[in-house]
Amino acid sequence: MPTIRALFWDVGGVLLTNAWDHNERAKAFEKFHLNADEFHSRHELVVSSFERGKITLDEYLDRTVFYQPRPFSKEEFQQCMFALSQPFPENLKLAHALANSGRYFMGTINNESRELNAYRIATFDLRKIFRAFFSSCYVGLRKPEADIYRVALEVTQFPAEECCFIDDRALNLECAAKLGMQVIQMQGLEQLRKDLESLGIA
Repeated sequence: MPTIRALFWDVGGVLLTNAWDHNERAKAFEKFHLNADEFHSRHELVVSSFERGKITLDEYLDRTVFYQPRPFSKEEFQQCMFALSQPFPENLKLAHALANSGRYFMGTINNESRELNAYRIATFDLRKIFRAFFSSCYVGLRKPEADIYRVALEVTQFPAEECCFIDDRALNLECAAKLGMQVIQMQGLEQLRKDLESLGIA
């Protein structure tokens, strides 16, 4: 088995809670008494542009929430969105340890809008772990599109077989594996440790 020299991580569902997935949206709907079906009919039309960095958070909210008067402000809604992001401390501790070992290039491959991505990087000190962020909002591509993994490989110049990608969603991993990357599906911390060890990563 080739020696792993680069670790690429999903962020939401692995190191942090998801930023603006269905569970997070449901919490916001409850807090602000929004109609979920009405929201989602609009969300589905713009989420690709939002996560590819083609529209701003303000524009996204104008199209999904504030297309009509609301009894709350856009700033209140944005603060709620940001506050939904929470860390998985032990998972972050493991990622820090691997980064600090100096044995691996550490990067992310994640789907995220620009403002939420920036907030999460700053709030949870992700720059101390990762040297590169191949986020959908920066590269204009989303998982599971093959090109987002290909960009990460081409920019870092690591052979696919020397890279491991960690994600909680099977489809994202299947597409990375087709390019030759080693993959681990995140289901729990101890399972992740064992799967990393099986690849010689410690």
